[in-house]
Amino acid sequence: MKAITIHQPWATLIALGEKKFETRGWKTNYRGPIAIHASKQLLYDHRLPKLSSTLWEHGFRKEDDFPLGFVLAIAELVDCRKVSDWLTNKGMPVLHGAEDDYYLDDKEYAFGDYTPGRYAWELINIKRIEPVPVKGKQGLWNWNYGTCINCKEDKELLPLDDVQGICEDCAQVMSDLAP
Repeated sequence: MKAITIHQPWATLIALGEKKFETRGWKTNYRGPIAIHASKQLLYDHRLPKLSSTLWEHGFRKEDDFPLGFVLAIAELVDCRKVSDWLTNKGMPVLHGAEDDYYLDDKEYAFGDYTPGRYAWELINIKRIEPVPVKGKQGLWNWNYGTCINCKEDKELLPLDDVQGICEDCAQVMSDLAP
């Protein structure tokens, strides 16, 4: 499955279903399932005061409330819309998609960098999951996650062909038992 690492608190906003677009300076042609990974960095910037009320409603009140270095949600990436320099009557940019245009509301606008020329990755069917510790990467990256064929737990799986479907814990036990 593809994954994207996103700074906090934006990764949490996506996992909560409050943020439907992830804004980037680059476009992607990828469409399909995508894991939302929270980076190990919590960024406060000029948009945070606009985010506080939404985060507060969900119980995120202090820095320690944000999981860092975890996959938090699975979503479906369905479009990569270009942020245009066209403005609505509210002064917000229009997002041009493959088949139609999208008009932002105030809340979504506060949750991204909608500078003209950037891209808004449209996410649907967002499902929050039990946080899974994972080392993130830049750009789109592959995340091997599923049910371990040995312990039957949902975990990050090793990408090696000879142990496909085995989690690291089970692989370690197996190697310790090997002659």
